[in-house]
Amino acid sequence: MAGEATAWDAIPLDDLTERETPITYGVVKPGEEGEVPFVRGGDIAGGRVLMEQLRTIGRDVSQQYRRTLLRGGEILVSLVGNPGQIAIAPPTLAGANIARQVGLVRLKPGIDTRFVSYFLQSRDGQTALGAQSLGSVQQVINLRDLKTVKVPLPPLAEQKAIAAVLGALDDKIEVNRRMNATLEAMARALFKSWFVDFDPVRSNMDQNQPSTRPSGHPYPTGRRAGDEGRFALDPATAAIFPASFDETELGHIPHGWQVKTIDELAERVAMGPFGSDIKVSTFVPEGIPVVSGQHLRGTLLDDSEFNFVSVEHADRLKRSNVRRGDVIFTHAGSIGQVAYIPEASRYERYIVSQRQFYMRCNRALVSPFYITSYFKTPEGQHRLLANTSSTGVPSISQPVTYIRQLKMVVPPPALLKVFDTTVSGIHLKMADNDHQSRTLATLRDTLLPKLLSGELSVEQTTGRLSAR
Repeated sequence: MAGEATAWDAIPLDDLTERETPITYGVVKPGEEGEVPFVRGGDIAGGRVLMEQLRTIGRDVSQQYRRTLLRGGEILVSLVGNPGQIAIAPPTLAGANIARQVGLVRLKPGIDTRFVSYFLQSRDGQTALGAQSLGSVQQVINLRDLKTVKVPLPPLAEQKAIAAVLGALDDKIEVNRRMNATLEAMARALFKSWFVDFDPVRSNMDQNQPSTRPSGHPYPTGRRAGDEGRFALDPATAAIFPASFDETELGHIPHGWQVKTIDELAERVAMGPFGSDIKVSTFVPEGIPVVSGQHLRGTLLDDSEFNFVSVEHADRLKRSNVRRGDVIFTHAGSIGQVAYIPEASRYERYIVSQRQFYMRCNRALVSPFYITSYFKTPEGQHRLLANTSSTGVPSISQPVTYIRQLKMVVPPPALLKVFDTTVSGIHLKMADNDHQSRTLATLRDTLLPKLLSGELSVEQTTGRLSAR
């Protein structure tokens, strides 16, 4: 009965697995890239496998670790990288393999995989693993600890009912994630059309050029097949674009546009603190959120789960404090990441970690939308990573000095304003979706212990969710 504690038997996770496949980890030495998708610890975040960033290994190496070949439907636990992160392998990963940094949990029949996955993501489950959300007191989760985690196990029908309630919330979160991926793709495509392919300039040239151009004309003005109607411009916007190109040190650029260094476009470019300044011992329950690589996967800062340092500690590291509008880069580890803090961010103030650096734009000259979009293009990524060190942890050598001298094309302020206005609407919708997803995730995480304890019944919970 709801309101009365329900004592379900707590069973070690190892006892819930298939006898033929005990809990284990994957490939120790992956070797060269190959044909088989390969899940590493850092590829598990937010309750899913980050399919877009998976690497591969050779088939011969994968076959040496047949015990961890995925069928789809297994629970994957990040042991290193994002310790404590949990995901269920999607069916599309059948035949893939996992790394040494990932634990494989293949449950026996009669156990609901989603239910166990939700428990492992809960506060009690994370405590049992020795992990704390996105951070960890220990940087590695031991396989022994994973095996001995005790899972409170109601009857199968109750497992499925609880998983269905929580799954409905996750489904809404996934819809928001996919919508944001579509919106982000739209914003990137617009940037590419206007500022990489210069489609409006070429369109203006088409209209101004005679049907027969002089032979050897250096500018390919004709629009490509399929471009008709793509990002159609109103006459006022089209008129902001020129109808010719200039020759510059960066090649042909639209007439009247400028070439400037990042140093000229920035109010500030600065590094994160030394590693000794922000570490596990400096974390507090509430305060100033610490930005790390896991928050920089998209165009907008991922504003979900953070570690915090005290306000006083952040004040001592003022040079590494960032705010809305700042563009953040990763210079060590997962190099090439870039995102900016939107105006609708969850917090007004953040502090970057030791693997990040940031740029504060001179808004009179350039916007964070434009800078972030540029450094996410293939050209921008190539130039950002051109000064990469190949020894030890992947890193950008002297990142602040290096990026300051990079040159890029900058359109006139009137055009930047139109672009910012267009893209800001997209990004505001993305921020709204993120806010809704955080609310749903908090609700999901709050419901789980109450459902397990019997404080709430599935029927009560379903009724309350229907009324929302």
